[in-house]
Amino acid sequence: MPEVDFSLTDKVAIVTGASRGIGESIAKAFAEHGAKVVVSSRKQEGLDKVADAINSAGGTCIGVACHGGKPEEMDALFARVKQEYGRLDILVNNAATNPYFGPAIDTPEAAFDKTIEVNLRGYFFMMQRGARMMLETGGGSIINMASISGLRPGKNEVTYATTKAAVLSMTRGFAKELGPEGIRVNAIAPGVVETYFANTLIEDDEKKAAVIARTPLRCYGQPKDIAGAAVYFASEASRYATGSTIVLDGGVVA
Repeated sequence: MPEVDFSLTDKVAIVTGASRGIGESIAKAFAEHGAKVVVSSRKQEGLDKVADAINSAGGTCIGVACHGGKPEEMDALFARVKQEYGRLDILVNNAATNPYFGPAIDTPEAAFDKTIEVNLRGYFFMMQRGARMMLETGGGSIINMASISGLRPGKNEVTYATTKAAVLSMTRGFAKELGPEGIRVNAIAPGVVETYFANTLIEDDEKKAAVIARTPLRCYGQPKDIAGAAVYFASEASRYATGSTIVLDGGVVA
């Protein structure tokens, strides 16, 4: 056995929000390290493309559509994993939304509720279901995608930042409760990453220049920059880490 073990051979992983961007990159990295991967998001078509790419490359992957705000769809997702693989070792909560970008005092109630539903309520109940399944086999790893916005809220994103701060708190709380049961719970807090989700900041040249100017590494991230931390937290390489957060932001909050 290597001194540092990053292998995920025969582990079963769920990655939410995995039809593109960070979730897709994490799913592919998990498969490359030997995991059987279940990718999830709202639309089946995008999941099928990711699953086909992973399977064509020699990995093992299925796609199961699931809306993180709908309990019946979450139940169906975990039932499918149980049926296909009989166990769950890794859960990555990556699905997120930010339907409103603007002053807090003008935030529509519908946008506020939607952000809470997906980013906070969805993560909580995905963790609840995932942990119950992991208890059946003696442990596992839960990884929550937070954001540096949860550490230092940016302008015009108060609701989103609030949910991500709550994710960091939930991560620590679940870690304390589940640690004695062999379940580790950690978080990753990215800065600006070049994905569809971050289009508002990347497609506008002025905003893009501002992001790069305030980043010590003078660049924004790529999805693969986040995937390595997910492999670390999913594997035995991080066996002594729980309740921890890795910040990957090019130095913005340093």
